[in-house]
Amino acid sequence: MKKNQFLLIALYLIAALLIPSVAGAGPYAGPSGPLAATNALFVPLAAAENAADQPETNPDETPVSTEEPNLLPEDPNILAHAALLVDLNDHGKILYGKNEHERAYPASLTKIMTALLVFDAVADGQLSMDQEITASGIVQTVPAGSSTANPALKEGEIMTVRNLLYCLLVKSANEAADVLAEAVSGSVSAFVEAMNAKAEELGCENTHFVNPHGFHNHDHYTTAWDVSLMTRAAMKYPDFMTICDTVNITIPATNLSGQRTGWNTNALRSRWTYGDKYINPEAHGVKTGSTNEAGYCLVSTAERGRMHVLSVVMGADRVTEDNGSVTVRSFSETTRLFNWGFDNFHYATILEQEIPIQEVPVDLSKTDHIVAISSNAVEALIPAKLSGDNMEKMIQLDDEILTAPVEAGQHLGTLELRYKGVTYGKADLLALYGAEASQWMVALRRAEEFVKRPVVMGAGGAVLLAAVALGIRSVITGRNRYRYGHASSASRAGYTGKKRR
Repeated sequence: MKKNQFLLIALYLIAALLIPSVAGAGPYAGPSGPLAATNALFVPLAAAENAADQPETNPDETPVSTEEPNLLPEDPNILAHAALLVDLNDHGKILYGKNEHERAYPASLTKIMTALLVFDAVADGQLSMDQEITASGIVQTVPAGSSTANPALKEGEIMTVRNLLYCLLVKSANEAADVLAEAVSGSVSAFVEAMNAKAEELGCENTHFVNPHGFHNHDHYTTAWDVSLMTRAAMKYPDFMTICDTVNITIPATNLSGQRTGWNTNALRSRWTYGDKYINPEAHGVKTGSTNEAGYCLVSTAERGRMHVLSVVMGADRVTEDNGSVTVRSFSETTRLFNWGFDNFHYATILEQEIPIQEVPVDLSKTDHIVAISSNAVEALIPAKLSGDNMEKMIQLDDEILTAPVEAGQHLGTLELRYKGVTYGKADLLALYGAEASQWMVALRRAEEFVKRPVVMGAGGAVLLAAVALGIRSVITGRNRYRYGHASSASRAGYTGKKRR
């Protein structure tokens, strides 16, 4: 090691011993800890370091309002006990919610879960869609007032799984639910246990089933959010939506019944009861439900352009308007909710790929900072008035200060884009370029770490200090000077000791 480098390290060691705060200065910690929020797209290092040094506002000055306008759409005020609209393209992201986590009676929306378990059994090879099932005496036990296959299934009647599902989902037949429950689990009670287990598996937190058809029971309840989880799970099976979307059906004659015909109970799809009043060509499926206690309920999906949404309306009313006409709000409010979603949301790019986001300081390198860039472009379904420029950029760095070496493309952290507490997109932060480690800075750091050891800072510190002092003295004085009669090493080639007198 060169003489001047040794001297610098030695002096640094002394400074570290005598003034620990010099060597122990902490790393840059950013403007607000590990998770920094900013509306700026790019945060230079100097701006981040100086953020805390801004002068305080004079309390005598007239405050200037910094409140930004609300860019979210107005509340549609859906007329129902509970309502939910979710984006099917983004894992059920909520676009609108009203009491979506409050308990409500589902009525025949229950049959969505029943169908899901049947499709699971088919997928597992336990059943097949064309397998024939013989109805047991369970068909005689459905509660009075139940909707049926019309005529109701009889004990001993044989029907395929596929046609039983049509009876279940299109005609909303309660006895078909019981027959399918026995086919899957051996008994209705065992099937109900499986329904509750499946609900828990899907993440339903406020759901409890008592029967497979939804006939009212005070202990049989769910929520709009939980219904959306069940529906999205069932929609993974193409036959589910094919059946739910069927407008009218013809069930072939069986061993105990003639041919059955019927219309879908969903007035968004079928003209069976209300003519064209509620027909919505953008709507597809899924299931109706109604009891006195549950009110009128509807689960449906709709598509417009690239948007694909799922609506759940529960506890709506059937009202007589001033002109004497009757409105079933489960249908009218579902269409209104669809239109609200389509009119107020759109897909937009809220972050471009490889955009500089923030400068991150680097230690032990001649490169003092690295620019963090976005790993990918982010496209999201957002309110029509909103853009990426209006969103908070929540930056979470893996390390507030990087230690060289740093590789180009190295993961530096994550970025979230939020507005009013809602996260609309995420991206990783990557290093735009690399930074090599400085051997000289690494040597100084190792010396600093050595000095900070307790054994060095304790009793041994004085010994080390003396040794360092002697080393420095040796470097400063050199061996090429005469002092007290001693020559430098260069002139002592033939020295053999003191001369005797």
